[in-house]
Amino acid sequence: MRVRVLGSAAGGGFPQWNCNCPQCRAARDGSPAAAPRTQSSIAVSADDRHWFLFNASPDIRLQILQMPSLWPRGDGRHTPIQGVVLSDAELDHTLGLLSLRESGRVQLHCTAWTRAALETGSGLLRTLEAYCAVDWRPVRLHQPMPLRLAGGNESGLRCEAFPTFGAKRLAFGSIPPNAEAVVGFRINDRLSDRTLVYLPAVQELSEAVVAAIRGCSCLLLDGTCWRNDELIRLGVGRKTARDMGHLPIGGEDGSLRRLADLDIGRAIYIHLNNTNPALIEGSPEWSAIVAQRAEVAFDGMELEV
Repeated sequence: MRVRVLGSAAGGGFPQWNCNCPQCRAARDGSPAAAPRTQSSIAVSADDRHWFLFNASPDIRLQILQMPSLWPRGDGRHTPIQGVVLSDAELDHTLGLLSLRESGRVQLHCTAWTRAALETGSGLLRTLEAYCAVDWRPVRLHQPMPLRLAGGNESGLRCEAFPTFGAKRLAFGSIPPNAEAVVGFRINDRLSDRTLVYLPAVQELSEAVVAAIRGCSCLLLDGTCWRNDELIRLGVGRKTARDMGHLPIGGEDGSLRRLADLDIGRAIYIHLNNTNPALIEGSPEWSAIVAQRAEVAFDGMELEV
C-alpha cells in the first residue's frame, strides 16, 4: 500500500495566516527547522495508479500539484483520484471537495451523520451537487467495505470505520452528534494484508479505540496539540485540546505515553496545530517524540505500508 501525506497540519495550516505564535514566526522567518505545512489529508493506493483521498482539505489544489501521481494522464480531462473518504464534516477536511467539481462526478465515502451535516448543516454538499454528480457510498461503523474504483472494480483496498467521538461540540446547527460524527479508519491492503490506521482526531485512547489501533502496520495519529491548555497558554484561544476533540501528545495522560503499549509497526503524528512546538524539528517536544521511536509527519511524506 502506498501512502502520501498531502497535508500534515491542522485547520489553518502552518503558519496560520493570522497567528504570530513562536512556531508561526519561525516558519515565516524561514527557519529550516520550521517547515511550512498544508492542512491535513492523505492519499492511499494499492497500485500507485488509482488513489483515494482521505479527507479533502482547502489546500487540495496545491497538494495535487505537488504530487505527480495525482496528475492527469493522456489527453484531455482525467484524474487518478477514484474517491474521497471523510472522517468527519469539519471544514478543514471537506472544503477541498468544492475544488473537485471539475471532475464531473465525485465518489464520496462518509457516514450518514457526516452526509447530513454537509447537506443541512454547512450546506457544502448541496453546493457541490449543483456543479457535479456525487455518488454517496455509506460508511457504517465496524463494517469493512471495499474501496471500489470509479468504474466499479475493486481497488485492492478495504476500509473499516470506528468511532472516536467524545464530548466535542460540533458547529453544524441543530444536528445532534452521535458516534458517526468523527471516525477513524483501518485501511487494509488485501494483497499484503497490512493495515494503516488513519486517526486525525481522537479525544481519548479508550479501550475501543486502542482495540482498533493495536496490531496495525502503521498509525497516523492525532497530534493537534502538545499540551491540553496550549492555546490558552499562548493567549490565542479559550478552548483546551480536549474541548476541541483532540487528545494532547504530552503529559501524564497524553498519547505519547501510550504508544509503547499499542503493538504497532510505525507511529506518526499528523494534524499538528500551528501552536504545537513539536512542529519545530529539534525542539524538546519533537525530540521526545523521536525518543519514543515515533515520528512527526510532514507534507510530501511517502510511506510504503
